[in-house]
Amino acid sequence: MRAAVTTPSAPAAADEVAPLLTAHRAGLVGCRSCGRAWPAGTDICARCGATLHTPDRKGLQAVWAWLAAGLIFYIPANLLPMLRTETLAGLGASAEATILGGVVDLIHYGNYGVAAIVFVASIIVPFVKFICIGWLAIVAGRPATHQAAHTRLRVFEVIEFVGRWSMIDVFVVAILSALVQLGFVASIHPGPAAVCFALSVAFTMLSAQSFDPRLIWRGLPLRDRKDRTTG
Repeated sequence: MRAAVTTPSAPAAADEVAPLLTAHRAGLVGCRSCGRAWPAGTDICARCGATLHTPDRKGLQAVWAWLAAGLIFYIPANLLPMLRTETLAGLGASAEATILGGVVDLIHYGNYGVAAIVFVASIIVPFVKFICIGWLAIVAGRPATHQAAHTRLRVFEVIEFVGRWSMIDVFVVAILSALVQLGFVASIHPGPAAVCFALSVAFTMLSAQSFDPRLIWRGLPLRDRKDRTTG
């Protein structure tokens, strides 16, 4: 019994059989600073002067190290007080608030928009970044289809874009500490969580920057193979 072969449309067929030629397979090495491709074996980029090196999974050790450091500091950043408020030079009330406690206070006073921004930027975004960077480090260089590689690249670009906005809580504490200094009446000081949170965000950003996005394309097959035969 002869197998029936279904013939897809011409553009679809061309996409499925088109060779996926990467710079590595073409004998080229790309510069991570300016993006210029040079023949393999070139040590220095003649355009920007950066050192050239081929993508290697050994570089993921730095990604995991920075990521672990960020995760370690993220825990006390959520448990320790982020803000300390004193009134009447210590003779009056003194209050401390963690990140989550500050979100609850904002909701209590009806500032739902600000509470949502702080919650997303200071709790949700860092946690999602840990997961996404870890996932990229695990799948980097492993077999992937063309579509899966583009998905990984989009995840990496989003992580790089939103990383700096995780500092919003630290910015708020710094601004309040600078503005609310009323001497004997009231004063606001940053808590130990501010330092831990800033270090956590910085280490996470270094982890993302240590990731070599060229590893995303190392696992691509030479062709996207799809079984178009039905029995």
